[in-house]
Amino acid sequence: MNYRLLVFLSLLILGCQKKPESEFWLTDPKSDILFQETEQPNQSSEAKLRIQLDPNQSYQTMDGFGFTLSQGSAQHLLGMSEEARKNLLEELFGEGPEDIRISYLRLSVAASDLNDFPFSYNDFEDSLGTDPELENFSLSYDTLDVIPVLQEILKINPDIKLMASPWSPPAWMKDNKDTRGGSLLEEFEPVYANYLVRYIQEMAAYGIKIDALTIQNEPLHPGNNPSLLMLPDQQARIIGKYLGTAFHEAGIDTKIVVYDHNADRPDYPITVMQDSSAYPFIDGSAFHLYGGTIDALSEVHNAFPDKNIYFTEQWVGAPGNMEGDIPWHVKNLLIGAPRNWAKTVLEWNLSSNPSLTPHTDRGGCDRCLGAITIDGDQVTRNPAYYVIAHGSKFVDPGSKRIASTDLEELLNVAFLTPDGKFVLIAHNDMDTSQDFVIESPKGTFAASLNSKATGTWVWE
Repeated sequence: MNYRLLVFLSLLILGCQKKPESEFWLTDPKSDILFQETEQPNQSSEAKLRIQLDPNQSYQTMDGFGFTLSQGSAQHLLGMSEEARKNLLEELFGEGPEDIRISYLRLSVAASDLNDFPFSYNDFEDSLGTDPELENFSLSYDTLDVIPVLQEILKINPDIKLMASPWSPPAWMKDNKDTRGGSLLEEFEPVYANYLVRYIQEMAAYGIKIDALTIQNEPLHPGNNPSLLMLPDQQARIIGKYLGTAFHEAGIDTKIVVYDHNADRPDYPITVMQDSSAYPFIDGSAFHLYGGTIDALSEVHNAFPDKNIYFTEQWVGAPGNMEGDIPWHVKNLLIGAPRNWAKTVLEWNLSSNPSLTPHTDRGGCDRCLGAITIDGDQVTRNPAYYVIAHGSKFVDPGSKRIASTDLEELLNVAFLTPDGKFVLIAHNDMDTSQDFVIESPKGTFAASLNSKATGTWVWE
């Protein structure tokens, strides 16, 4: 072979294998390292384990990472001094070097179970009143907490995406006339569609755009307060006969998302999307993981590959355990959900206080630990904060999930951001430390993770 050609090829190979300049953030609970930018130790590039990124194979576009802003969370924030709240909101939603850049929030339509008491936007003091024309519709209590906090957040990040989910219609629309359980009466299905239209319109009047709406939070869990039992045939009928048309006539482009419950019932969203009248109006389906396994999301995607998948809720039980909670949530949610087509990864919920209040009676969650605990102006960062930060800080909305080697020893997911950066999130789920090599078209570099540690690498 020509000597000059040999030198050229050698230099080309060396160039392709160069170590890119990478940013590395580590969470290693056993070493008391919680989402810290860290120097990656020099490791041998001869490690057998290799994670190869292939940007030529791309999957879903990400909408964002975040939490639910419950009414309780808003109250905790409003209880802080103005300066402390401003600093905290900047940390959560800002673009600065110390901020975690949350890009997606979920809201409850009226009360969730993390509220002082259940309410809707159209209530009566007794069970006999009805208002099918929605003349008494009012955002009421939301104007006291959720809306003011959202307006502060939107000043920091005007592009944040919002999903809304109802826990219950007004009690007078239900067969049991109660906030807890029961089912929506068929005669009020068109009224309920108009109720949801009014919510989106009136939030818009406050400058708050609802990007997506799930039809019912946990439709197979009528034991919460508030809550509702809504079977798939009714959900399909509401969308196909009433809600889709009502959105169209009102000029509303909010996405309609079905199910919003556990991964153990993929048949529910599949059944709803099989309905020919509902199908054209449906953007996708949403999931929690209190039951089932995360790969059920791929089952639904495979049945309807043109419909989107969202992961919308998972709680951490108080008092929280960094060494146990972070690895489980990283494995199943932060890595598992996007690997199974989810466009969002949302934890439940943004904040709690030391007493884990407020929550409703007769079914409200009294053990739900927020991503942060707010005690006056004091803030404690809990497991969900660090889990979400590993994605939200680096994976911008509009990023594409790309192919990466699927390894049992090193669970991982990779993205290509809109500005051309590679992001790799990897978790060592084994009981021993792992050395490995990361390969991409922009270069190759060695890495290492201790047992149960999580790392995020960013390079271009």
